[in-house]
Amino acid sequence: MFIDGRKVDNGTVIETDLAIIGAGAAGITIARELAGSGISVALIESGGFDFDAATQDLYEGESVGVDYPLTSSRLRYFGGSTNHWGGWCRPLEPIDFEKRDWVPYSGWPVTREELNPFYDRARDICQIKSGAFDDPAAWQAGGTPMPLAGSEVETRFFLYSPPTRFGQVYRSAIKQAKNITCYLNSNVMEIVPAANGTQVAHLDVGTLSGVRFTIKPKSCVLACGGIENARMLLVSNSVMKTGLGNENDVVGRFFMEHPHVGSPASFVVTDKDFVASWYRTYTKMRTQAGTVMIRGCLMFSPDYLRRTESLGTVITFAPASPVMAEPEAPVAGASDEEKAKAAKAAARDAGLRNVLQLARGTNSRATPSDEIGWRFGVGCATEQAPDPASRITLSDQKDALGLPRTRLDWHLKKSDADNLRGNLMAVARAFGGWGEGRVQLLFPERDAWTEAEGWGNHHLGTTRMGSDPKLSVADGDCRVHGMSNLFIAGSSLYPTGATVNPTLTIVALAVRLSDHLKRRFAQSASAAPVQ
Repeated sequence: MFIDGRKVDNGTVIETDLAIIGAGAAGITIARELAGSGISVALIESGGFDFDAATQDLYEGESVGVDYPLTSSRLRYFGGSTNHWGGWCRPLEPIDFEKRDWVPYSGWPVTREELNPFYDRARDICQIKSGAFDDPAAWQAGGTPMPLAGSEVETRFFLYSPPTRFGQVYRSAIKQAKNITCYLNSNVMEIVPAANGTQVAHLDVGTLSGVRFTIKPKSCVLACGGIENARMLLVSNSVMKTGLGNENDVVGRFFMEHPHVGSPASFVVTDKDFVASWYRTYTKMRTQAGTVMIRGCLMFSPDYLRRTESLGTVITFAPASPVMAEPEAPVAGASDEEKAKAAKAAARDAGLRNVLQLARGTNSRATPSDEIGWRFGVGCATEQAPDPASRITLSDQKDALGLPRTRLDWHLKKSDADNLRGNLMAVARAFGGWGEGRVQLLFPERDAWTEAEGWGNHHLGTTRMGSDPKLSVADGDCRVHGMSNLFIAGSSLYPTGATVNPTLTIVALAVRLSDHLKRRFAQSASAAPVQ
């Protein structure tokens, strides 16, 4: 059932077993997993069924570090950011969950092996029709992987969700579930704990139209996304002055993204016959059955990451273009800007042309019009080391509900840039040793990395999970340290960022939390005194 919060009577008190704050991928998944159970669920969503500018404005805030948009990457209506996600899916690698000595603050309280059965269920929820993330038989009809030299760089695969728009695909299931009530256009203004701060007492809920009401849950899940989860804990400060779960000043820290660099390198092959086959492998393609979308990419072996003490990177490819024996001259009447661009391209490719001439294995001089190689554009998304200085705090600015807006201070470190360049050099070694490929590095050495060249719109780590309350906000069951009935869902739980898109893992963790909540409510019911 759906209820418009604007039509709830002022001062209404609603009691429920479980309150879920946020109806995005995590919140909708948890609600669906509990549908038909004996657990009453209040699913609370700030927006309605469609985009609304006034509601979206609640996401506005300050970006005081690396310039970062706080609204364009998030959507504040039913379905959340799944209303515009791209559908790229891949589980995190086993090494991502490990405590890595060379990565401070690393280590998850759950292993990839423990999460595998939940990944299987998450794949179904995301409507992915195959589990063959690394099965060559699933993609051989589409193309051929590059025969890279050595064992540092590997071809791995993303599978695609349609992409699933959770707010559309699962709307009817939420509506029909007799134990679920979804309150739309309803903003949780504070999670109010009991006087001792150890459990949630109630939620103060308000609408932009001025309605105020209360929800009293037995347990509560905060599922508002990688940025808003932290903000919500921080604004819930009427009893605990530093916010909920923030006794050790960890809430909001360790914000991570996946910095994207659009042209960190160029990949060049010398044999045109290779281009079509390999290009199909590393772009979106269908499997033999024609029902699964899959895309190859380059990633790095665990042995390489351990040996070089590196963080991961995902390398993707863009369309190919020919490299001519001589640079193309500017057209007659070209502007000074066009001439400068042509000169820059010629200087960039001067050394590359010499290499390609040698690779052709001929003593004859190529004519200016000869194609001597074919260039693929390269893009990448890279892992950041966790940094407590990258953080969410509260702004002095207020939103339309009177709540402090978000203040984001995101940092990129020289070590992040050095790591990326090192990984690109490993790719160059793999191509160079193969013999038919060359890599031209374009990502410069840097004294500092102060600007993002792009990002994945992946918000990670601000309420990280772990066993030590001094370094984490939630435990291995996603329960906020020191609070008996407050849980967190979503990418804010990530202790480390890994390299791949987070939605599949968000859903897997949400399914895992759902199972935990079912057991918890069952145990509570069995322990209740007989009336």
